[in-house]
Amino acid sequence: MQTDVLDRDIKFLAGVGPKRAELLKKELNINTFRDLLYCFPYKYVDRTRFYKIAQISGDLPYIQLEGKIINVEFAGSGRHKRLTAYISDGTGSLELVWFRGLRWINEMVKPGRKFIIYGKQTVFNNKVTLVHPEMEDPEKQEKTITATLQSFYNTSEKLKSSFITSRVIQKFQNRLLSILYGNIPETLPDSITGRLGLAGINDALLNIHFPQSTELLKKAENRLKFEELFYLQLNILRMKSGRNEKIKGFIFAKVGDLLNNFYHNHLPFELTSAQKRVLREIRKDTGSGKQMNRLLQGDVGSGKTLVAVMSMLIAIDNGFQACMMAPTEILASQHFGTLSRILENLPVNVALLTGSTRKNKRTILHDDLRSGHINILIGTHALIEETVQFRKLGLVVIDEQHRFGVAQRARMWKKNTHPPHMLVMTATPIPRTLAMTVYGDLEVSVIDELPPGRKSIVTAHYFDTKRERLFGFMRKQIAQGRQIYVVYPLISESEKMDYKDLEDGYASITRAFPPPEYVVAIVHGRMKNEDKETGMQQFVSGRAHILVATTVIEVGVDVPNASTMVIESAERFGLSQLHQLRGRVGRGAEQSYCVLMTSHKLSNEARQRIKTIVGTNDGFEIAEADLKLRGPGDLEGTMQSGFPFELKISHLGRDSQILEYARQQAGAILEEDPLLEKPSNNILNSQLQKLNPGAGDWRKIS
Repeated sequence: MQTDVLDRDIKFLAGVGPKRAELLKKELNINTFRDLLYCFPYKYVDRTRFYKIAQISGDLPYIQLEGKIINVEFAGSGRHKRLTAYISDGTGSLELVWFRGLRWINEMVKPGRKFIIYGKQTVFNNKVTLVHPEMEDPEKQEKTITATLQSFYNTSEKLKSSFITSRVIQKFQNRLLSILYGNIPETLPDSITGRLGLAGINDALLNIHFPQSTELLKKAENRLKFEELFYLQLNILRMKSGRNEKIKGFIFAKVGDLLNNFYHNHLPFELTSAQKRVLREIRKDTGSGKQMNRLLQGDVGSGKTLVAVMSMLIAIDNGFQACMMAPTEILASQHFGTLSRILENLPVNVALLTGSTRKNKRTILHDDLRSGHINILIGTHALIEETVQFRKLGLVVIDEQHRFGVAQRARMWKKNTHPPHMLVMTATPIPRTLAMTVYGDLEVSVIDELPPGRKSIVTAHYFDTKRERLFGFMRKQIAQGRQIYVVYPLISESEKMDYKDLEDGYASITRAFPPPEYVVAIVHGRMKNEDKETGMQQFVSGRAHILVATTVIEVGVDVPNASTMVIESAERFGLSQLHQLRGRVGRGAEQSYCVLMTSHKLSNEARQRIKTIVGTNDGFEIAEADLKLRGPGDLEGTMQSGFPFELKISHLGRDSQILEYARQQAGAILEEDPLLEKPSNNILNSQLQKLNPGAGDWRKIS
C-alpha cells in the first residue's frame, strides 16, 4: 500500500462525498483519511448489555434493546410535528419519538422491521420514552467491526443538522478501517515499539475506535499518547540542539564595576540563595559564546526584576545595551520608575518608550539609542518597531512573556546582525510538564523562595450573604492605614452571565464607603488612558483607600501598603489568574489578606478551584492543579514556541509520566544521532515533516 493513501481527500470515502466533506473540513478540520483516523473518541459506552423492555426502569442512564416496530404515527403540525413509533420485544412495548428528519425516519421505521435501539431515556408521567434513539439493523451490524465499547465523537450543531452524528462518524471510521487495517504504515521505528512493548499502529488505531476490550483500549491509548508526546519532544529537543550549535552569542567576559558597585553599595535587600543561583546560571550562559535563551520563573514578589537588573548591568559592564519589554504601559512605567530609583546613584542612563511617548521625545530617544547614550531602554510593543535601533544590543529581557507572541519576540532578534541574549520572565508558575513542552527548547531557571520577612497571605472564601461582614473587615483595615483592591470579572451587567459587575459594585461600595471619609478610585479597560492613569495614581499615592478594578491590575501594580484583595465572583476566574490577583498584596511587611466572594451556586470544578486557592500559596502547586483541571489551553501557532502541532489524545496534566518517558527516549536518540541521519531513523524524519510541515525559522525564537 502506498503511504499517500492516507493523504487522500475525505470526500473520496464511501458515504462522505463533496458536501459532507466540506462540513467535516469546516467543523472538525478533517481533510484527509489520516485526519479521520486521528479524530479520536471523547468517551466510550459499554454496548454489551441488552435490556428487555419489562426490565426498564426510570433510573437507567442509557437503554439498549432489540425489538420489532409494531406501529408508527404522526402527531402535531408545522414545527411541532413529531413522529412516534412503538417497538416491542415480546415483554412489552416502548415509545420512540423524533422531531427532526421525519421523512427519512418514516421511510426507515416500517412496522414489522427489527432494530437494535440505543438511547437516553426520558421519563414523563412514569412513562419511559426514547427521543431520537440510535437505530441499527441487526443483520447489518454483523457486517461492521464489532466492539465491546461504543465510541462517541465530538460533533457540532451544523453537523447534526446535516445528520452527521457521532454514530455516522463511527460508521465512517468503520469503512475506513475496513479498507486500511493491516496496511497502515508504522509511524515509530521497530527499535522503539519492540523495546517498549508498544502496540503496532494498526492495532492501536483499530482499538482506539473499536475497542475489543478495556485492556486493548488502554494499550491503544498508551501507544498513541506516547507517539504524540514523543514526536513533540523530539521536535523540541532537535530544535534546541540545532540552535545551540548554529547560533553564536555575545560573550559577556567580565563582572565589572557597575555590578560590583551596585551589589556592594546599592542592593535594596540581601539576595536569596535562589536569586544567587539564577544569576550564576545567567553568567554561565552569557559567557559561553552561545546565545542565551533562558526562562526565569518565579512567584509574584520573588525578586525576578532585581535579577533582571543585575543581568542588564553585566551587559553594560561588557560594553552592550539592554532593554526590557513589558506587555502594558502601566507595567513598563512601573519598571522604569523602579530601575530609575535603584540605579540613580550609578552612571546608567535608563529611558522609557511606549505608545504614549510624544514625537519630539521619540526623536531624541532614537538618537540617544543609536549613539549608545542610553544604556537601558524599557518599553512596550513599541520596542519592536523598525525605527527603534540600538548601537549594540546585548540583552533583551521580556517580562510576563506569555503576553507576547513568538513572532513579536522574534523581531527583537533583528535589532542586531548578531542575536542578543534573551531572558524571558513569568510570574505565572509553569508546571514541569508544561515547561518541558511549551518552553522545552529554553533553559529554565526557578526562583523558588521569597525574600526574608514576607508573610504568607491569608486567603478566605465568603459567600455573597456575608457582604456586611466583609465591609466591616475592610473598614478595620482602612482604619489601620491600609488600602484595598476590589476586582470584578465584568465591567457591565451581562444578560448571559450571572456575575457581579464593576459598575454596580462601584455604586454599592461608594454607598458603603461614602466620601469625604473614604476615597474610592476606579480603573477598567474601557477608560481612556489618562483617566486610567489618574485612578491608578490616586491609589499608588495613597490618596484612595479602595481601588475598584477589573483584571487590568493583574500584573504591574506594586503598592506595598495594599493589604487586602477582594475578588468578586471568584468562581469566574481560573486558578492561575486568582493566584496572580492575590499576588498584588503581600508586598509589604504587614499581614495581607485575599477574600474570595462567590454565590452559593458553584460547579464542582469551581468549588475545587476555590478550595485549592484557599489551601495553598504555592504557585507551582496551584499551576499543577490548574493544568489538571483545565488542560494546557491554547498553546499552538505563534502564541507559544515549541508547540508545533495539536495534541489529539494526550493531556499534559494527566499524562505527565508518559511525557517524561517520551522525552527521555527522544533525548537518547538525539544523543546518539543528533541529525537523525541513520537509516533506522528515516521514519522519524518522515513523521516530523508530516506533523510539522513548513515550520518557520522563527520557531527557534524563545
